[in-house]
Amino acid sequence: MTTLSGHTSAIRASLVIGTDVKDNEGNVIGKIEDVVLDKTQNAVMFAVVGFGGLLGIGEKYHPLPWSVLDYDEAEQAYVVPYTKEQLKAAPSDTINALTRDDGAAHRDRAFDYYQVPKYWN
Repeated sequence: MTTLSGHTSAIRASLVIGTDVKDNEGNVIGKIEDVVLDKTQNAVMFAVVGFGGLLGIGEKYHPLPWSVLDYDEAEQAYVVPYTKEQLKAAPSDTINALTRDDGAAHRDRAFDYYQVPKYWN
């Protein structure tokens, strides 16, 4: 099925991982490091966006609800309606911790922080 932007609704995770994430001003604020799936709901739980640090040291990993990521073909990046400052204040942790205990705690905090409708309700 084709989305409103003309893209199909199916995408391979390997194409998503490594893609830049930009703010509305076109500034790169991070990169998608991983995609976490909710097996019980057959949904994307969240994208893991990494930013900060140098060569992986001190980098923070932020769970962003999939619905806030809007791919912009001209930018060759996902664009989010948040500033880097808003993301810095958002829930973050190590990649391993984001999926601890099924990832529900980080998912819930992220959806609450970004005020996004919960797909699991």
